[in-house]
Amino acid sequence: MAEDPTQASQWRSLRLLQEAMDADIARIYAEAQIEGLRTNWVMELLRLHHSGPMTITELAESVQRTHSAMSQKVAAMRTAGWVRTTQGTDARSKKITLTAKAARIVGQLAAEWRATEAASAELEAELPYPLSRVVTDMETALRRKSFHDRIIEKLETDPSWQA
Repeated sequence: MAEDPTQASQWRSLRLLQEAMDADIARIYAEAQIEGLRTNWVMELLRLHHSGPMTITELAESVQRTHSAMSQKVAAMRTAGWVRTTQGTDARSKKITLTAKAARIVGQLAAEWRATEAASAELEAELPYPLSRVVTDMETALRRKSFHDRIIEKLETDPSWQA
């Protein structure tokens, strides 16, 4: 039987690190008795607070997400009571706005965002090679040769891909 390729992963530890850090942020919300909030909604809630009502397309573009992903996220935030949709400028468009529930905690969310960014900067200062620099260097390398092209190059030499 062939070896399970999922046992090896270059970046699994990075994913697990991000999940652990995200869990710490979720714990901060739980300690502050902010219930029903997912940490991955905070950017959108803050953006809506600072930029006003937006369509799904506008919000997606402002946080660099796909329309489809944002549509799903908005639906979940609406179900949880953080946002509501109102009629837009025409019959087909809808504007997303914060609910009173979200408006009450937006100051706390902004404070957590600033504290998280400061803690991240502090953590990076302890490292010999900060993650933000790694990301910038990887983006530069990927402009020279895309991830797609790198994967295709490896697949061309793998007989299992040629099946």
